[in-house]
Amino acid sequence: MLVRSIATEKAYTEQAKRTYMFVVPADASKQAVARQIADQFNVTVLGVRIVVRKGKATRFSRGKHAYPGTTYRQDKKIAYVTLKEGDKIKVFDEEPVEEEKTTKKAEKAADKKADKKADKKGDK
Repeated sequence: MLVRSIATEKAYTEQAKRTYMFVVPADASKQAVARQIADQFNVTVLGVRIVVRKGKATRFSRGKHAYPGTTYRQDKKIAYVTLKEGDKIKVFDEEPVEEEKTTKKAEKAADKKADKKADKKGDK
């Protein structure tokens, strides 16, 4: 079973409650999801809640004067997995950005601007 984590603001706020969100197959059961998460991430699952999000309606047309209509995007099954206290899943893994590089670039750009201004004042 393929389980894909969701990285959204809502999922990020749920992590404070030790709850993680995953997109799961439509035929997945709570027990199967709990087993898969425990095996894949080496954590202890306390509870699983499952929600089916209905697909949004989208308009389509088959040409300028052809019959327009509405179709629907695919439904998604979302699993909210609550873990034992102390267990974590690294969903939002971001490498720390080196601020030294960004500050050096900013300093170089500021130096170039200052040199141009000095050249303009010296020409007058």
